[in-house]
Amino acid sequence: MELSDLQTFAAVARTGGITRAAEELNTVQSNVTQRVKALEAEIGTPLFERHSRGMTLTGAGKRLLPYAQRMAALSREAVLAARDDGEPKGPLAIGSMETTAAVRLPPLLADFHRRFPAVRLSLRTATTADLVAAVLEGALDGAFVAGPIAHADLTATSAFREELVLVSARRWASLAELRAGTAESGPTALVFRTGCTYRQRLEQIFVDFGWPSAARFELGTLDGMIGCVAADMGVTLLPRAVVERSAMNGTVSIHALSPSHARIETLFIQRRAGHQTSALSGFAACLKTDEDVIAA
Repeated sequence: MELSDLQTFAAVARTGGITRAAEELNTVQSNVTQRVKALEAEIGTPLFERHSRGMTLTGAGKRLLPYAQRMAALSREAVLAARDDGEPKGPLAIGSMETTAAVRLPPLLADFHRRFPAVRLSLRTATTADLVAAVLEGALDGAFVAGPIAHADLTATSAFREELVLVSARRWASLAELRAGTAESGPTALVFRTGCTYRQRLEQIFVDFGWPSAARFELGTLDGMIGCVAADMGVTLLPRAVVERSAMNGTVSIHALSPSHARIETLFIQRRAGHQTSALSGFAACLKTDEDVIAA
């Protein structure tokens, strides 16, 4: 069983299709298809169900996936451990929610680069669910995610606390006006894709406000999200710091929420087991000592 076949299989499982997996792996679609078919032939059973919307795991695929993830992570860790002589250098893959990357991380990343210029740092943005999965399978060394996170294979360190606010078009001066002036079903919820913790929190707020049947509209970028809010397409939920530092801050209204709705903690997660490289240790040290980043 070839490790590269297992890595390709895990990428298809994670992305849900050949095309997206090929893009992630920086290869051609035919190569991905060939490796998946070779693995299925070796095991003797289909690993995916093919349909018009992509590919989903069969029962055999679901049973194989955790082993493929662990083998890929162990292979990567073995190479890094062999190369690690105590001096931070080499690759370091960090993940983050887009909102965190936009506002909180620039000072930390700049500080880390000044201290450890030999480290080749890469940053990937995704939803909390996708980031947790990527850390568990070893595709990322660590990630900034929305808490709480409780997983036996992960350690979590508090990075900073955020205040979430409801963001609407400028014409809604207060939350009371928004609730009184919208249809019974409520405004459209502008959200990131499934797996985003802020989306889950907004959907719960809508239920609490009596808008469980409100329409959802998915957007892929932070700027697009705030722009659509400013155009009065709907409302969204974002950290106050993100909205206040946005260039479009003056085109939207910010509505404070109750502490139970507003408070959320951003955590830095790592795998509990395995070798922690000097590069990752250096990054964690920067996070711990950088008061500008950790401050709320």
